[in-house]
Formats: sequence, structure tokens, C-alpha cells
Amino acid sequence: MSCKCNINKPWRYSDPAIDITRLDPYLLKYQGIKGSLISILQKAQELYGYLSPDLLMYISERTGVKPSKVFGVVTFYTQFRTKPIGKHLILLCQGTACHVNGSAGIEDAVKSYLGVGEGETTHDGLFTYNNVACLGCCSLSPVMMIGETAYGNLTKESVAVILDKIKEGEI
Repeated sequence: MSCKCNINKPWRYSDPAIDITRLDPYLLKYQGIKGSLISILQKAQELYGYLSPDLLMYISERTGVKPSKVFGVVTFYTQFRTKPIGKHLILLCQGTACHVNGSAGIEDAVKSYLGVGEGETTHDGLFTYNNVACLGCCSLSPVMMIGETAYGNLTKESVAVILDKIKEGEI
């Protein structure tokens, strides 16, 4: 038995400033296509920046995929975010080469500079910091990516210089 209480009622997003219907063309594109959930979730995150519970419920409702499965996919894959991120997403590699070449010290420098822990966003909304298993840039280790740019051969001092330049709008 399933709840029928929302049948024929227009969808209401908890934040009326967000136009949830921007996702509709992509939901139509993948309508009835098995295995398209990840593509829909990727597009939703691209459009909205992150996957809120309301957005996930909307996707569930529109695709017919159970909410538990939608949430399961989102929480399984690290590419998906369930919280807003800062303007600049910092991904610090913690792979073997980076670890051996001092990523722990770089992590300390990033955390100290930003004043946040892993997975958190600065109060000004400028930076979000995350560790990742590998960036595939072993020859640059230790390395971090900010946006589409890789910064390698990092030192504690170079981290501060890079983040200062981004903060000042020079990069």
C-alpha cells in the first residue's frame, strides 16, 4: 500500500526561491530508461550545486524510484553532495604518493588557514574542504585541486599563498 495524499497536487519545494522545474527537461529525457538515475542525479547536482532532501524526493517521485534507493545511491557515491558547498571546492589528495610526500602536513595547513575541518565550508561561503582518495596526479604529490586546477608539489607555505591569491581574486 502506498500513500496517495500528494496525487494531483503540484510539487512544493521547501525553498520557494528554488525553481525545481529546471530539472524537468532531464527527467523527461531519461523517462523510462533503466539505469539513468546517476545521470539524473549528476545533472541535478550540476543545476542546483547539491542534492537537497526535497530535490531527492522530487527525483524519486518523478522517476518512480523508491526514495530509499535514491538516497542510497547519493550516499554511496562520493561525487554527490547533500549540503551546499563554497564557491571554491578544495580537494586534497590522500593517496599513497601524496601521503608519503606529506599530505598530512598539507591537510593541517589547509585546515588551519580555513579554520574548518574536512567536509566543512568556511563561514564566508568561499571555500569547502574535502579529502579524496586519489586525484591521479601522483607526479605532483602532494596535490590538491581547486575547481579545475591542480596545485602540486605543495608545501605548507605554498598552500597559504595559493589560498590567499584565490581569496583576493588573483586566481
